[in-house]
Parts: sequence; C-alpha cells; structure tokens
Amino acid sequence: MINLEVPKKAKALVNQARQAATEVFRPISRKYDRAEHAYPSELDMLAALLDGLNTSGEGGAGAAGVRRKDDKDSGGNRNGGNLLTVLGTIELCWGDVALLLSMPRQGLGNAAIASVANDEQLERFGKVWAAMAITEPGCGSDSAAITTTATKDGDDYILNGEKIFVTSGERADAVVVWATLDKSKGRAAIKSFVVEKGTPGFEVVRLEHKLGIRASDTAVLRFDNCRVPAKNLLGSPEIDTKKGFAGVMQTFDNTRPLVAAMAIGVARAALEETRRLLEKAGVEVDYDKPALAQHAAAATFLQLEADYEAAYLTTLEAAWMADNRKPNSLQASIAKAKAGRTVVDITLKCVELAGTLGYTEESLLEKWARDSKILDIFEGTQQIQQLIVARRLLGKTSKELK
Repeated sequence: MINLEVPKKAKALVNQARQAATEVFRPISRKYDRAEHAYPSELDMLAALLDGLNTSGEGGAGAAGVRRKDDKDSGGNRNGGNLLTVLGTIELCWGDVALLLSMPRQGLGNAAIASVANDEQLERFGKVWAAMAITEPGCGSDSAAITTTATKDGDDYILNGEKIFVTSGERADAVVVWATLDKSKGRAAIKSFVVEKGTPGFEVVRLEHKLGIRASDTAVLRFDNCRVPAKNLLGSPEIDTKKGFAGVMQTFDNTRPLVAAMAIGVARAALEETRRLLEKAGVEVDYDKPALAQHAAAATFLQLEADYEAAYLTTLEAAWMADNRKPNSLQASIAKAKAGRTVVDITLKCVELAGTLGYTEESLLEKWARDSKILDIFEGTQQIQQLIVARRLLGKTSKELK
C-alpha cells in the first residue's frame, strides 16, 4: 500500500519553498519574461540556501538523484530525497518555472550526476552547475538516435557533434553530454560525459528565442574535437548490448517526475488565479453540487481540478517508488505524460475562462499558458511517454513496438 499523503517532515520544506516562490519568484516573474536572456541575479542568494538544504539532507528542488544501491542495512522504506525534491519543485514552479530552471546548481545535469555518478565524481561535480545536452538537430525524443560521437584516445575521449535546446547551456559551469562510443552498436553505446566550460573545442553557438520559459537560457552547443578526461564518463565505459543504455536512461527515472512536478506547480498557479477571478466575477464553485448543476465556468473548473489531482498523485507515486528503491520507469513516464498534457489543458482553459484578463499581461495566466507547452515536450514528448508506457504494460521491446 502506497501512502500518497505528504509526510509531516516535508511540511517545513514545502513552507520554505512556498515562501521563496511568493517573495522571490512571483515579484520578478514578468520582469524576466520580458528581459529574455538576462540572468536573474536575485536568484543567487536563494540558490545558496538550496545548496545548504541539499547538503544537510533536507532536500531542495531540482538536483536530487535516484541512487540505485544495495541498501539492505538502510532500515527499510522511507520517504526521502526524491519526494522532498518533487514537493519543493511544485511550490517553486507555482512561483515561476523558468526561474527554477535558471537556479544555479539545480539543473537537469545535476540530477544526472546525482543519479549515475560514482562517489569520486560526486565529490568533484557535486557543487558544479550542470546543464543536460541530449537533443540534436536530427534527434529529438528518440535519444537512441544520438549522433554525437565520443572516441577513446588514451586517457581521454574526443567529442564531436552539436546539441540544441540545452537548458542553462550558456550559464552552467558544465554540461552532461550524451554521445555514442560506437554507432554500430546502437543504444548500448550511448554514454554521458561531464564537459566543463572552457574545455577547448566546446563552444556555445547561440541562444534561442522561445515561446515560453524566457527567463531560462536555451543554448545551441558545438563540440569540435573536444577532449574530455575518461574519468568524466558517468557510469560504466563498457558497452553491454544486453543491458542496452539503461544506465543513462536511469536519469530519466528521476528527471521525468521532476518535470511532472514543474507542470503541477504551473497548473496549480493557473487554477488558483482562475478561481480568484471567477469568484470576483460572482461565479461560485460548489463542491457539494453536481458539476452540471452549476455555472458552466464552475463545471469546467471542477473538471480541471480533477485532472490536476490525478497528475499530482501519479507524480508523488513515481517519487515515492524511487525513494523506496522500486523500479519506477513506468510510473515516471505515466507522471510525465499525465502532468505534461494536463498543464497545457489547464492553462489554456484558464486563459479562456478568464476572458480578456487571461489574454493580457494584467495577469500571469497568458505567461503560464506559454510556459506550459515545453513541459509536455522536454524530457520526452507526450507521444514518447505513451510509447514507453505501452511497451511496459504489454511487455514489448523497443524493436517490437515502435
């Protein structure tokens, strides 16, 4: 039996995250949406606070990892770091998702390092701000189609290729780059490397102008004979065709629930603002009456809330399973698929329910509608998540079900 109630020990973290979202993120949300590519310097102090929370073991938002160790002596099941990180992420994204993505040392690359790095790598890179570089011009959600190469040369690997849509690609201190050791061996040869800024052959080509999450820089990166120490390869350097690339894919077991949590935070923000506007307009949402017996706007709002609750619970389940050392790839994809689709539906419908206020900059509703779409795309699109879920439920391999 899985208990999906928020544990008591998480309440302090949730309150702190809500306070940061209210007092730091919300006041500057519109400012940095307009000032695209400008670094939000107001985040430096908050980032230092989250560093302290992560170091103390209290959890923060964005940088926790799923550690798959044999822990027979760990004392049994516990609600731990992943659930705390998800809860903190929800609160901070209630404030502003793009600002969370801009937080130093709380990036998706940090989650990758925390998930699959060995102890020595954790020591070296634990406090480094790391972005994640997977997508390429000819490779989107199909991570197995990566063409960036990593060629062994003595004690180094030489990387060649181009990555696009890299969140914090310019601001981060390092990038976790996915590359193939041998294209002929398919998925099994995909490995991830930590490439530090300033490494010869590593270039930030340009920054993208985007529909949403404008406060977060999104970069195009190029690697031209970029020499990286072999000790920067995360996980095993061996190509195990039987295991496939489960090692690097393990990162997604952690980051997909995090992206789902981001979506939930944005969705809740939109619902709360819409409810405020409906009440101001005299529309009452009554939980004791059937939806169809109420104002049409209230009935729609109740439907949106139900979708939100379903997405919220699936995300908590995925995080709970990670903390209890249970395989959660299926649940991680279910959470990402449900939350990604739900946040888009909710924010767009909230804009509609709010009428002219929803479409203007008088409210943040139009911004949340723009921000939400990426949450259904990155870390695996809606269609990819549904494909993964179908494979898991039907017991099919990637070759059997495409």
